[in-house]
Amino acid sequence: MSGAPKVILGVAASDSHVVANHLIAFQLRQLGYDVLNLGACTPVSEFVDCATENPDALAIVIGSINGHAVEDLTPLRAVRAQGVLSCPVVVGGNLSVGSEKSGREGEALLALGVDHVLTDIDELVVLLAGLRARAESGERAVPRPSQLEVAA
Repeated sequence: MSGAPKVILGVAASDSHVVANHLIAFQLRQLGYDVLNLGACTPVSEFVDCATENPDALAIVIGSINGHAVEDLTPLRAVRAQGVLSCPVVVGGNLSVGSEKSGREGEALLALGVDHVLTDIDELVVLLAGLRARAESGERAVPRPSQLEVAA
């Protein structure tokens, strides 16, 4: 891998909350990543287009604060079925509406083709470091993991 490792970052399609997005982008840049920040209200198709243009991207990282990640990422199922994404998809943030969290949102996201569901920026940093180490050792994109992180 030459140059800084790329991370595609954005906020789910119906979500205009960008404060966390900018803070994550800042932190990842400080850690040496080339962050391709697509910003707020990003549909799945834009993440796919960016990944297609940047086939060496380590991951697509999607944030959701408004709780509608499952609805926003429903098109990911068709994208995964077509086999057009070679990098992992990571989702984090507030994944459900309301104060009661069932945990089923994480399961639903995994069923759509999300590879990792995270709750904390520190989890993201650790995950990306692992993906970066694999890439720097010459390994290509890692297949969808059998053990996925789902926040309780």
